[in-house]
Amino acid sequence: MHLPDYLEARTRDKRSYNRIHFQLDDSIEKKYTGKKYFVKTYGCQMNEHDSENICAMLEAMGFSPVDDYLDADLVLLNTCSIRENAHNKAFGMLGRLKHLKVQKKDLIIGLCGCMAQEKSVCDEILKDYKFVNFVLGTHNLYQLPEIIDKAVEEDKQQIEVFSREGDLVEGLPVIRANSCKAYVNIIYGCDKFCTYCIVPYTRGRERSRKKEDILEEVKELIKDGYKEVTLLGQNVNAYGKDLYEDYNMGDLLEDIAKLDIPRIRFMTSHPWDFTDKMIEVIGKYPNIMPSVHLPVQSGSSRILKLMGRRYTRESYLELFHKIKDTVPGVCISTDIIVGFPGEEEEDFLETMSLVEECQFDNAFTFIFSQREGTPACKLKDNTTLKEKEDRLQRLNEVVNRIFLEKNKQLEGKVLKVLVEGTSEKKDMYFGYSETNKLINFTSEKDLLCGDIVSVEITSAKTWSLDGKCV
Repeated sequence: MHLPDYLEARTRDKRSYNRIHFQLDDSIEKKYTGKKYFVKTYGCQMNEHDSENICAMLEAMGFSPVDDYLDADLVLLNTCSIRENAHNKAFGMLGRLKHLKVQKKDLIIGLCGCMAQEKSVCDEILKDYKFVNFVLGTHNLYQLPEIIDKAVEEDKQQIEVFSREGDLVEGLPVIRANSCKAYVNIIYGCDKFCTYCIVPYTRGRERSRKKEDILEEVKELIKDGYKEVTLLGQNVNAYGKDLYEDYNMGDLLEDIAKLDIPRIRFMTSHPWDFTDKMIEVIGKYPNIMPSVHLPVQSGSSRILKLMGRRYTRESYLELFHKIKDTVPGVCISTDIIVGFPGEEEEDFLETMSLVEECQFDNAFTFIFSQREGTPACKLKDNTTLKEKEDRLQRLNEVVNRIFLEKNKQLEGKVLKVLVEGTSEKKDMYFGYSETNKLINFTSEKDLLCGDIVSVEITSAKTWSLDGKCV
């Protein structure tokens, strides 16, 4: 049994790590043929991609998927710890599974992902959730088959959570959820240690994949007919800093662009590491989509310092306008936290004024969520929940107005859309524009997932656009 330790998880040193290739033990391959599995995913795109690896490992063991957890022999929760809401949802699901296990004694229940890396979570499962068969951390996800098999064979709860990142594993099997768009991990972990964020503790230090492995994966995706890749990392802009002296994210973007895949995206960016080379390359290559997610978190330099964000309001705005001036037609989205400990009305108004200046194309807005073990937990907080909720409402009124105004400007324009499938709206398709706008549209001819078509925008809404294929 291995339990998480935040002090160990925080350690950053020059300790080397191995790069290994995944290999499923022959004794486990297809051992569980006839059994059904259900995976519930919470959180970010990294978790979604982890679940694609999880599903592939389970199917290599012989499990087959079901759409309803009530029909499953194994239920695995792939969790997120970045906000309390996702944390509560996962424990709520565990409560439902406890009742299900009374009826299905042989049901296998597991928990993995970022929540597994929290000591309080593992302590709670040991104490009050003894029906959970296994808990697996983010650093040893590749050991999932062995840990499941051990939990079944020994009929004993298994908790295997490494606090320090382990080997960097290549060759993990994958069952992709989308047939035309694919996620590609390029870097794991984060070294920024923003004071409110649990991710550096749950995902470990920054570890870059070798450029050759990334480029080979993209080449294989092109051969398989994929039209879009999204390069993933907790901080993609830091790519290569731990591995190369003279090769970074800008170089990687350029090399992938030269492979001629139609669409390239990346996320998430930290403004601190967003280089001029990156901006130049994004502006130079038309297959790098003009869509940048650039989290600001606050418009107040005082609050940004308390957050440990390593930039000021002024330097963020300088970077924002440099991207706008260099990349034709670029759309920029952001993340904003309101109610951070110590935030005064004046600080909030600075955030509001920054939003008005930047006119973001999308924004993910949140009330500060306290995460145990982070420095922000120790900061004095005199702002009431009512005040925080009021600020969030005022902020959302502004950003929603801006979203609608900017979308209205697209009415009558023709946009290139990657078709993803049929819309929930009757007789319509849906897909995303180059700037990541969701578009529902009609077409007089049949379309396939992966087609890139021209769509004239006929109607704009706050969160989506309607149109017709032309």
